[in-house]
Amino acid sequence: MKRILIFTAGFGEGHNTAARNVRDAIEFLGEDDAQVDIVDLFDSCYGRFNELMRQAYITAINRTPKLWQGIYNLLDNTHLVEANIDSLVRMKKAMEELLIEGQPDVVISTYPIYNFLIDEIYKGRPRHFAQITVVTDSISVNSLWYRAASDYYLVPNDDTAHVLAEAGVEAAQIKVFGFPVQLEFARPSDDYRLPDLARGDSPRLLYLINSGKKKAPSVIEKLLEHENWELTIAVGRDDKLRQLAVKITAGCDDRVRIIGWTNQMPKLMMTHHLLITKAGGATVQEAIAGKIPLLINQVVPGQEEGNYELIRRANAGALAEKPKEIITWAERAFENSGQLCQTWRQNITTISRPDSALQIARFILDLAVPTNVPATPGGILHTQQATPTALHPHSDAPAHQRRLLLCDLHTHTTFSDGKLTISEMVDFYGQRGFDALCITDHLCDPKRLLGKLVNLTGLVIPPGELDDYFAAIEKEKNRAWKKYGLILMSGVEFNKDGYTPKTSTHLLGIDLKKPINPALDLKEIIGEIHAQGALAVASHPHKMRSIWGKDTLYLWEHQDEFAPLIDAWEIANRDDIFNPVGLKRLPFIANSDLHKPKHIHSWKTLLWCEKESEAIKECIRINRDVSITLYRDHRFGYGIDAASAAEKKVVSDVLSFPEPAAA
Repeated sequence: MKRILIFTAGFGEGHNTAARNVRDAIEFLGEDDAQVDIVDLFDSCYGRFNELMRQAYITAINRTPKLWQGIYNLLDNTHLVEANIDSLVRMKKAMEELLIEGQPDVVISTYPIYNFLIDEIYKGRPRHFAQITVVTDSISVNSLWYRAASDYYLVPNDDTAHVLAEAGVEAAQIKVFGFPVQLEFARPSDDYRLPDLARGDSPRLLYLINSGKKKAPSVIEKLLEHENWELTIAVGRDDKLRQLAVKITAGCDDRVRIIGWTNQMPKLMMTHHLLITKAGGATVQEAIAGKIPLLINQVVPGQEEGNYELIRRANAGALAEKPKEIITWAERAFENSGQLCQTWRQNITTISRPDSALQIARFILDLAVPTNVPATPGGILHTQQATPTALHPHSDAPAHQRRLLLCDLHTHTTFSDGKLTISEMVDFYGQRGFDALCITDHLCDPKRLLGKLVNLTGLVIPPGELDDYFAAIEKEKNRAWKKYGLILMSGVEFNKDGYTPKTSTHLLGIDLKKPINPALDLKEIIGEIHAQGALAVASHPHKMRSIWGKDTLYLWEHQDEFAPLIDAWEIANRDDIFNPVGLKRLPFIANSDLHKPKHIHSWKTLLWCEKESEAIKECIRINRDVSITLYRDHRFGYGIDAASAAEKKVVSDVLSFPEPAAA
């Protein structure tokens, strides 16, 4: 078994994007021959303080770019990091434990600070692993990337390779594979079709509003003046911006699509002619892989200058920072049957590396030299052995086939208002030894006024992305089982919100096989849930005390009517315990209602049954051998925010290292 450990950080999405895509490619090629773990030690070791610094980084690059440029240059031209690296005591200790106990064959860094820590840990003694640095910058590469030791530096293009060579990195250590983009860029679906401008098809523009939000309304209005242009506007999780975009584009539904956060970026890029966005590293590299020309509307000084320079040198787009410039360049691109757009597309194709992640994965797998020591069950970070029974045991299996299962069946991802992607959730729970996890993102009733309003926020599953949501969970099920012995279930939290607590209800559908129309009557939804063999669970059915949140009391107020239909009631949610559920002797479970990592410290369900989805559901229905536990996770000081003063100073100095931001 080849064991691979990837270190990443959340300062800009490019580092995490690179880490995830490398992991996915290794697992795609390596199958059972490789186990890969991704670790963000900044998050694990510094918790809430890390989140504050991450937000400060985002604010700096978007609102005070000149100030950020000064910080970037300071990190590039001084030895501030080296002088203070010893003060990162908690991170150093956590990394050393991982490297010694996990015994990885290859260690990969997609964020450069980790290499300095490895230097400190192995000062004066040999390493037992190969060390790889995946450089996520292009051309304007901060020296932090190569000042610490690494066996190999994987860079996105020849221009960046030249920069490292000029800085003194040995040519044999530099490998040009491209930025690791999603596998879908190398294996696009057959239904991805780019309209033919030469034959008179309408131009398609993709506008990613990840900065320059004040200019966005003006840009949208000017784009709408061209009635033959089809426009997709991605607003991320900005509720106000989404509502403003809906208002501006009213009456243009036939040629305008407004989306929030999405995991469909490869499809969007490969089915549009022109992309309007900032010069974020991951976004630019994904555009290159998708062969879509760019109109770049913002360049953050420092790391993003190289991203724009890459497009400029290739003549694959233009810099258009003002709304009028954006429109002028778009008009030029599409005139004469899109001649300029086609030229840009041909040029960007020459530097496109859509199979970059696969090339990197092959290099890593060839480099990994497994030892004879058996791999840690479930991965380097997994602390509980996964020894699943047969996939379809009989429900009356002997007691010796049963075991104690740790379950969380109410969680949220970036498809609604959660902070982690589905893939990140699998790793987060799998690394902590959980046996069963259900993803239950919010889905609102579009017939209710509040439901219509919430559907505009991007904080619930967009109605048009429900199929994508189920497909994304289904895609992760096999990896969750093979890597962690984790049973992953598809679910939905149906939100039927009224103006008062007694007219509002949230209902969980657990282990759904396909989407259910949220506009159905509540009893009809329960019937559809049961028709799929899934569980209908009353979510936080009583008054919540420990956290702010809207009470949803409809089911509780009508329990005589709904108790015969509900499979279980949440007796505990996050930090709340609903004693009346126990007093009424209703069937119960407990869940975290996790939206962000810190919510892992909460109530969970323990089941004594076979490790199989049908057995889990039957155990909950019968409600025998069910208990709850208050879960705590103390790995690497997770959730402990009281970092020492010295550590906080160093973290504030070095955490905000520049990183290619992504949509």
